[in-house]
Amino acid sequence: MPRKESSLFSLALIVAALGYFVDIYDLLLFTIVREPSLADIGVTMTSKSEVLTASTKIINWQMLGLLIGGIVWGVMGDKKGRLSVLFGSILLYSVANFLTGFVQTVNQYATARFVAGLGLAGELGAGITLVSELLPKEKRGIGTSLVAGIGLFGAVGAYFTFQFTGEDWRLCYKIGGGLGIILLLLRIKVAESGMFHEVKASNVSRGNMLMFINDRRRFRKYCLAILIGLPTW
Repeated sequence: MPRKESSLFSLALIVAALGYFVDIYDLLLFTIVREPSLADIGVTMTSKSEVLTASTKIINWQMLGLLIGGIVWGVMGDKKGRLSVLFGSILLYSVANFLTGFVQTVNQYATARFVAGLGLAGELGAGITLVSELLPKEKRGIGTSLVAGIGLFGAVGAYFTFQFTGEDWRLCYKIGGGLGIILLLLRIKVAESGMFHEVKASNVSRGNMLMFINDRRRFRKYCLAILIGLPTW
């Protein structure tokens, strides 16, 4: 059974931080390339209502993908393991981001971002969970903070990628897909957490959504955790 990692700079944490970097890169890229990308697919930029409608549609579908993906991948992570979710979600959003570079209509753009959102939600959730389970409890707070802190630089990376590519928005999305594939290769060397193996070997229910609501105290904690994260979004 895998032992816990004692170092904060373990491979699992480094890869999780890079994964969050790619997540933020992809999530915020649309806000950076919005105007040139919408103009390129035929949106009338002089019409504020048309631009607003197209932008809102694309963002809403991406966020819907994140919402659904967070639930689906979370359940699958408990049932199948963190690494299975990581591989599947990274592959999904990598392909979706690469294909975003070829969209020609607003509907295609929104669909591609929805699929990317599905994958991005799984990568972040599973990555943070894996790091938390691999590190000793004394270092979990610092470890997850490092992942989040490094990941935020993904926004900076997205901006400079847009500038260095000559504001080629299609290439920016393709680069995002390529970064995901590189991340997938790095994930291959990361081991599953011992905590998951222990739970898997026991008779504890895994991936049961009803557990959130069948215990009042647990449900209250869950709601409070959501409220803590709301200001961020």
